[in-house]
Amino acid sequence: MAIAAVISLSLAPQPCRLSLPSSAYHFRSASASSCQSVSFRSNPSLKNPNFRVSAFSMSIGTSKKMPLTSFLDRRETGILHFVKYQGLGNDFILVDNRDSTEPRITPEQAVKLCDRNFGIGADGVIFAMPGVNGTDYTMRIFNSDGSEPEMCGNGVRCFARFIAELESLQGRQSFTVHTGAGLIVPEIQDDGKVRVDMGEPILKASDVPTKLPPNKDQSVVKSELNVDGLTWNVTCVSMGNPHCITFSTKGGQNLQVDELNLAEIGPKFEHHDMFPARTNTEFVEVFSPSHLKMRVWERGAGATLACGTGACAVVVAAVLEDWAGRKCTVDLPGGPLEIEWREADNHVYMTGPAEVVFYGSAPL
Repeated sequence: MAIAAVISLSLAPQPCRLSLPSSAYHFRSASASSCQSVSFRSNPSLKNPNFRVSAFSMSIGTSKKMPLTSFLDRRETGILHFVKYQGLGNDFILVDNRDSTEPRITPEQAVKLCDRNFGIGADGVIFAMPGVNGTDYTMRIFNSDGSEPEMCGNGVRCFARFIAELESLQGRQSFTVHTGAGLIVPEIQDDGKVRVDMGEPILKASDVPTKLPPNKDQSVVKSELNVDGLTWNVTCVSMGNPHCITFSTKGGQNLQVDELNLAEIGPKFEHHDMFPARTNTEFVEVFSPSHLKMRVWERGAGATLACGTGACAVVVAAVLEDWAGRKCTVDLPGGPLEIEWREADNHVYMTGPAEVVFYGSAPL
């Protein structure tokens, strides 16, 4: 259940306060009948002692609501107002950047904000920016390591819900979004989930990109990749960003993904010489032709609870390797996504949730 489905920033009645010496946060939560605040002051020994966050969350059922635009439109020097969203546990800081084509913060600032111990905590910072080339909006994202990926599937669902709230859109809505991976078209469904036309998968090896030699037309399908002395069977797919998908090792059993030491093996795939732009890596277990399970090591973010583009790439790879059909449920650590690789138009469609976590402000 979303803890910030409705928000009120009323200060009455007066909040109770508690000061603790060892933290650097200021959180505020409210309900229909009360508003509570806890202030934490920083310890000089912390690596970022001046960092402070004000976070507002609201339980469902509150009768009063301040428009999100009123909160985000406040302009204070050195203060970033944001909304935190999550899609199956893949979490992002969303920033209203519609008045500029330049991100409001730097990649270095994004790293600090994404820090889960000394910052807000997130897998990335997403900016809602003016559209270009006839699109309604532009989406840019900085990963938690400061790098900028071409696209993010879970992120674009959060982006869609953020736009809908910014623009006060109700019911089924769709719009066009310019990304580094090209045109993306999200559609908010009647049930609140977001269905995204992710476009056509890119299979040409040089465009993924990968240095692995093509073995099926111009594609890399169930090819051998040696990682730290172990040979994996891999398929390479781009959904605007590179993915390496594996269902098994050479001569071994099919994967049992919960048994993998992702923190150990993931970086070795990400930084492998065969991937000049680094790569996202998906480890997949097959339950049936319509039911898959995956764990992901994301380029620039590490192990995450979900990866939308990764789930799309997994279904494409499963079809190419004859593991599954074109319409699958893909289980991720954060929950399931519905993925369809439609034969009629060659587009991949992803459907899943996106929810508000909290609204907040942070100094820059």
